[in-house]
Amino acid sequence: MRVRRSPRRGRRRPVTAGLPGPDQGLVRRAMSVAVGALSSGDVPIGAVVVDPAGRELAAACNAREALGDPTAHAEVLALRAAAAVVGEWRLEGCTLAVTVEPCTMCAGAIGLARVSRVVFGAWEPRTGAVGSLWDVLRDRRLNHRPEVVGGVLEAECAQLLESFFAGHRS
Repeated sequence: MRVRRSPRRGRRRPVTAGLPGPDQGLVRRAMSVAVGALSSGDVPIGAVVVDPAGRELAAACNAREALGDPTAHAEVLALRAAAAVVGEWRLEGCTLAVTVEPCTMCAGAIGLARVSRVVFGAWEPRTGAVGSLWDVLRDRRLNHRPEVVGGVLEAECAQLLESFFAGHRS
């Protein structure tokens, strides 16, 4: 476990560091899904849900622009699709991999879906709710706290976003 200093508030947050192996494969898959958002001008964020055996249940990219829906974040769409495949809202034993640290809305949905693990790539110091700005998923007051693995392929995930925003600024 490594301790990461939150860039926003200077607090120290324990976070399991991303290690080589299956988590990298999941984040790479989420990155490949993320590029689908570019066709509609959405921020390229991708999410994948796998069952306890590692079989993919669902994958989604941001679709806020495409759907005109402020809740159409990659994580929410992937959780909805995975729940439809499983046939219930509880995704116990499942892992959600996402290219960027989830926001408060997505962190809330992850907790409510009872996802067991969350793996993410790039940290999001402005809106991140899994260790950067807030730490919703590991709040001891909540009854469900999934394992959180952050910083998996962090540089590659961050580069995807930096390229997108650089194109929008120029």
